Amino acid sequence: MDIPVFSDVEKAHKIIQKYAHRTPVLTSQSINKIVGGQLFFKCENLQKVGAFKFRGACNAVFSLSEEDAQKGVATHSSGNHAAALALAAQMRGVEAHIVMPDNSPEIKKKAVSGYGAKITFCQPTLEARESTLKKVIEETGATEIHPYNNFFVIAGQGTAAIELIEEQGGFDIILAPVGGGGLLSGTAISTKHLLPNCRVIAAEPAGADDAFRSFYAKKLIPSVNPKTIADGLLTSLGERNFKIIMEKVNDIFTVSEEKIVEAMRMIWERMKIIIEPSSAVPLAAILEGKIDIQNKKIGVILSGGNMDLEKLPF
Repeated sequence: MDIPVFSDVEKAHKIIQKYAHRTPVLTSQSINKIVGGQLFFKCENLQKVGAFKFRGACNAVFSLSEEDAQKGVATHSSGNHAAALALAAQMRGVEAHIVMPDNSPEIKKKAVSGYGAKITFCQPTLEARESTLKKVIEETGATEIHPYNNFFVIAGQGTAAIELIEEQGGFDIILAPVGGGGLLSGTAISTKHLLPNCRVIAAEPAGADDAFRSFYAKKLIPSVNPKTIADGLLTSLGERNFKIIMEKVNDIFTVSEEKIVEAMRMIWERMKIIIEPSSAVPLAAILEGKIDIQNKKIGVILSGGNMDLEKLPF
C-alpha cells in the first residue's frame, strides 16, 4: 500500500498551484478572547467548489498519464468530492463519471452536472454505489479516484497545511476535522515534516466517532449508522488514511452536536464567513474544553462552506 510522504505533498503543491486558490488565513480577536488562545483559520470554505476536496481531486486528475486521462475519471460521491472531481476533470478536458445516490440534494446534483460530469444515479446504499461504479469503470475504462483512500488525493489535501505554515510560521497545535481521513492524513504529513514538535489533533462528531474509536483501539473500526449534522464526516476512515493517522496524529476528540452548532454560529457571526457544520467541529472541541489552548498558537483548517441554507440549524 503506497503511502505519500512530504515530497509527494510538495509535488502536489506545484501541480495544483495553477488551478486551486491559495485560500486566506483569517483571525478573529473576539474568538481569541473567548477561547484564550490565538487561532488562525485556513479558509478552505473559500476554495474552488467551496471545499478543500478540490486540492486532492485536482492533484489526482493532473497526475494521471495522458493515456489514462483520455479514458476519464470516476468516483461515487454525493458531496464535495463529486463536484471537485468534476471541475478538475473539466479543467484537464477529460470526462468525469460520477455515481450519485438518487436522494442526493438537488443543489449537489446541479453543481456536479454544471461542471460537465456524467452522472449515473443509484440506490442510496453503499453496496449500490460501489456496484454501479464498478459497472461504469468496466464500460468506460475510467480511473477510479477515491474521495480519501487515494495516494494523490491525500498528497493534495496536505497542501493546505503547507500554505498555512508558510504564511504564519510555527504553531503549537494544528486542528482538522476527520471523516474519511484525507484532510487529516495530508495535514499530518505536512505538519510533522515542517513542524516536528507541533501537535496534530483531530475532532469528530460523537455521533460519528469511528476515527476516535479506531485510534484508541489501534485497529480500523468501521462506522455503523453515524448520525450528525456534520454530513461531510459520515464516512469511515480509509486504510491508507488510518495508517498515516496512527503514525503522525497526536489525538482525536469527539464533540457534541450542540457544540458543533454553537461553533458554526460563532464563526458565521464573528467572522462573517459561511462554513458548513463539518468545518465547525475543531472549534467545537476547543469550546468544549477538550484541548488546552491557553496562550498557544493554533492553526484550524476550515474544511468547507457548502451549506444548504434551507437547513440552517440556527
